[in-house]
Amino acid sequence: MAHYFISDLHLEARHPKMAEGFFGLLKGLKEAGAQATESLYILGDFFETWLGDDYQDELSERIKHSLKQLSDSGIAVYFMHGNRDFLMGEQFAKECGAKLLDEGTVITIGDDTALLMHGDSLCTRDVEYMKVRQMLRNPLWKADFLSKPMEARVAFAAHARAESQSSQQMKANDIMDVTQDEVDNVMTNAGVSRLIHGHTHRPNTHLWEFSGEQRERIVLGDWSDENGWMIRWEKDSAPQLSKFSF
Repeated sequence: MAHYFISDLHLEARHPKMAEGFFGLLKGLKEAGAQATESLYILGDFFETWLGDDYQDELSERIKHSLKQLSDSGIAVYFMHGNRDFLMGEQFAKECGAKLLDEGTVITIGDDTALLMHGDSLCTRDVEYMKVRQMLRNPLWKADFLSKPMEARVAFAAHARAESQSSQQMKANDIMDVTQDEVDNVMTNAGVSRLIHGHTHRPNTHLWEFSGEQRERIVLGDWSDENGWMIRWEKDSAPQLSKFSF
C-alpha cells in the first residue's frame, strides 16, 4: 500500500481551482480504496490562513466532509502545523477524522524511517522570522488570540500577511531556505537518514553524506491553480516526488 505526502496547498476560497485539484486527489485515493492507499500526510500550510477551529466557511466545511469520508473509507489522514495554519486544533482534526502530528515526528514504513517536518523551523538564517515564530507558537499568545472576536482575528491575519509579503521582498533567497547545519542537527537528533518537509516552495530531492552516512532530504513543492506536488512512498521502495496537473 502507498503513503502520500502533500504540503503548502495554501487553500482559500479565492483559489477554487486549487481546491478542486485537492478534492480530485481525495476522490482518486478514495476510489482506489484502502487496499491501495494506507495514509495521507498533509505537512503544513494546508490553508493560507487558519483563524481557529471555530471559523467556518463553505470551503472549510467541504474539506472537513471530504477528509472525513476518506478517513471513514479506511485511509488514515494526518495533519502537521505550518506557519500559516499553526492554530489548527484538535476540533478541526476530529471533524476531518484526522490526527495532528507534532513537528519532527518520525514515521516508519517497512524497514525505513523518515523525519517529517513542515520546514519553517529549519530556516534559522531568517532571524526575524524565527523571533516571530517563537511568539506565535507560545500557548499564551495563541490562547489570547483565539479569545478575540473573529473580526479582530481576520483583521490581524490580513495585516500580518501584508507585512510578511513586504518583508520577504527585502530578503535574499538563501535566507528563506533551510540551514544545512540545522538540517543535519535535527536528523542526527532524530536518528534518521531521510527528511521530508515543505515550506520553502523549492521542490527537490537532495542527497549528501554526513559523518559517513548517506542522507536524503525531499522537499515538497507548493500548489498552484494548475499543478500540485506529492510524494508517493510504498513499502520496500524509495519515496517518489512528483508534480501532477489537475
